[in-house]
Amino acid sequence: MDTKYVCYLFTVYDREKSLINFVKNYKKFRSGKKHKLIICFKQIKLTQIINYRKILKKIKYIEFIDTGTKNDWDFGSYKRVSKTFFDKDILFLNSHSYPVCNDWLKKLFKFKKKNTVIAPMASYESMIDSIKLKYKFHKIIRFIWRKIIFKKNFDNFPNPHIRTSSFLINSKTFYNFIKNKKLNNKFDTLKIESGKYGLTKFLKRKNFNIFVVNFDGVKFQEQDWHKSETYNYLKKNKTIISDKYTRNYSKLNNLEKRKMRKKTWGKNLIYIYA
Repeated sequence: MDTKYVCYLFTVYDREKSLINFVKNYKKFRSGKKHKLIICFKQIKLTQIINYRKILKKIKYIEFIDTGTKNDWDFGSYKRVSKTFFDKDILFLNSHSYPVCNDWLKKLFKFKKKNTVIAPMASYESMIDSIKLKYKFHKIIRFIWRKIIFKKNFDNFPNPHIRTSSFLINSKTFYNFIKNKKLNNKFDTLKIESGKYGLTKFLKRKNFNIFVVNFDGVKFQEQDWHKSETYNYLKKNKTIISDKYTRNYSKLNNLEKRKMRKKTWGKNLIYIYA
């Protein structure tokens, strides 16, 4: 049986608290699935890594020191991990992500088959709608310019895409997608997550199945992603993997949550799930 992997990324830009929280939750919640854990250190000096090893000493892991010398964001590190652990099923987790229920890996792998990608969260949001107009002349010009650039690179709402803070994919598939992508700035990463030539669009063109799975162990196809209650949820948070955005959402008041649901799922889905 092929080895399953979980890859947690920790970078020089992250706070130690993120690593502590990951280790705490990784130990607290059983995975339910035999696997090997990769800890990927990005742009971190060896002296710092030695200190971080003390935090990690109570868990078994494979240490992967990323050789990339520039900040090519999470996706650059995932590319090099994918090349090293080639043609393996890997759950990628960014530095702010950690499991929040038992059998978290078992539930995600339950539906992992060939030509299938599993995500703990997804969204219909379009970056085009996220640009805010500020009524000052120079900012109006900038707004128009950004609209033009964003329309060139992103589809209008609804723009279904998996959220790349955590996703389960075969490393060969991911490497073939990412190997020639530009990773020079934050805008490049936005295009990879939800752009016209981003990861989800790539997978759909290849006729992959893309499922969201919640902590009930239920899978949801694209038209029902909103029903999973995993991201900007209506009633109860059912995510398997928590990230900083899901945690921030839980702290909002009802009006703020409604605005976020509208942005993510559209005005027809913010109150009921038909």
